[in-house]
Amino acid sequence: MKSLADIYSHLPDAPSEKTLERVDYEARHWSSPIRGPLKPGTVEHKRAVAQMFRDTFNPYKPSVIPWPELEPETLKRITSLPIWDIAVQTEGKARLRMAAYAAMIDDPDMKDALSRNAWEENRHKEVLSKLVAAYNIPLAPEEPYIEPKDTEWAYMVTGFSECVDSFFAFGLFALAERAGLFPMELIETFEPVMQEECRHILLFANWLAWHRATMPFWKRPWFELRVIGVWFFLAYERMGLVRTIDDHGKEHTQDNNFAVTGAKDMTNVDIKIPELMQLCLDENDRRFSGYDPRLLRPQMAPMIARAIIKGSKIWDKLRSKKTHSAA
Repeated sequence: MKSLADIYSHLPDAPSEKTLERVDYEARHWSSPIRGPLKPGTVEHKRAVAQMFRDTFNPYKPSVIPWPELEPETLKRITSLPIWDIAVQTEGKARLRMAAYAAMIDDPDMKDALSRNAWEENRHKEVLSKLVAAYNIPLAPEEPYIEPKDTEWAYMVTGFSECVDSFFAFGLFALAERAGLFPMELIETFEPVMQEECRHILLFANWLAWHRATMPFWKRPWFELRVIGVWFFLAYERMGLVRTIDDHGKEHTQDNNFAVTGAKDMTNVDIKIPELMQLCLDENDRRFSGYDPRLLRPQMAPMIARAIIKGSKIWDKLRSKKTHSAA
């Protein structure tokens, strides 16, 4: 098997349109040739997951991305989004956490998949770095990235966080495209990155199922407690804003929860929360639709969205009855 350096260090500078179309299709559609169910914990499931991640790789190169020239109003809208410091730093942390966890895995298939995931997180960081440089977006200085002491905890925090953020980002991305507040050239430039996030959380969901199925039974209760702890940690982390200072001494307020709360910044059309949740569900289904249905999908964020939609319908009915009774 080729090393990551062998595979990824010779990306094409200017692939043909035909090549781009083929690669884009292959990055979104994949089915395992293995027949029968792909049960987590089996060799067949594990190898299918690793093969999926290898086969769906999109060889775009951040250094040659043609960032479009923006109108002043659009540029102001982009540069004012409260996400850039956190976005760059999150990708930097993700690459380190995934690489650290991959290094401690003995299974060669999962080690390979997670190592590739770490490399792609680093490429996401490069993409964001190129974007902020192209549009002169000021950033706070990056703190040193330190390898986590508890690698499994750090990997789960990153994985579950990406599952939630990606789910809502799919909806916001579609909302931005429909609203037309951002040029189509910029939307198309970011599209491969968005689909790559879909692959990342598909990998995480199946790693989680594989990890649960293969761990000794006596370790399972403690692991499940740690999973619950991760969710509480993420909920606490999303409750506040982060303030950073850039190189010019200017304070930036960064929204940890922008993926969930950022609809107002992505469109000039009012959209109700249930409508946004349904859009996120539709986009989530669309992005996953091309991958083998036997592979597991993240469930928590879609479950939360469905609960919000259902709760909203119940509330509307109760309010309608109350109004009718008062009348």
